[in-house]
Amino acid sequence: MFIDDNEINNEDVQVSNNPFEPQEEETNNDETLKEDIDECKKLKTELEDLNNKYLRLAADFDNFRKRQAQERESLLKYGAADTMTKLLTVLDTFERAQESLKDIEDVQSVKDSYEVAFKQLIDTLKKAGLEVIETQGAEFDPNLHEAIAQTQTNEYPDNTVISQMQTGYKLGDRVLRPALVNVALNEE
Repeated sequence: MFIDDNEINNEDVQVSNNPFEPQEEETNNDETLKEDIDECKKLKTELEDLNNKYLRLAADFDNFRKRQAQERESLLKYGAADTMTKLLTVLDTFERAQESLKDIEDVQSVKDSYEVAFKQLIDTLKKAGLEVIETQGAEFDPNLHEAIAQTQTNEYPDNTVISQMQTGYKLGDRVLRPALVNVALNEE
């Protein structure tokens, strides 16, 4: 199993990859080295450029995030300012009505003043986007209505709103307050 030293033929033995023996030198060693150094400098410059772009982009994003947080905070704090400004005219109308009612004994004048102020309030809220949820004769919708009573009747179709106990409102697609309603339940 073991090979004797006598059996080894020196011609058959090939010595390769010996780090201590001089290898054949490449003819263009200096040119290749210069090209590698140039390529390294070029890659280093590209890396620095990309790193600078990354740092600028990160700083821009951080500034954007801070600006968005400030805008969100401002919106939460002062978002109702436009609506409140519009409601100030309604408040002025109520104050004028209150002043004019001090000397009035006519009930019809009070009623007319109230109607004008109420209409102005409703118009202002509608301009701000407030919508009344329609109920009378509508089919019961749990997303818009809250059933607080059911009445057994054959006069209305099943699950139809018979009456409204409290008006519901929505702002755009969002329900601010569901309408409190009485729903028909057909007798069986």
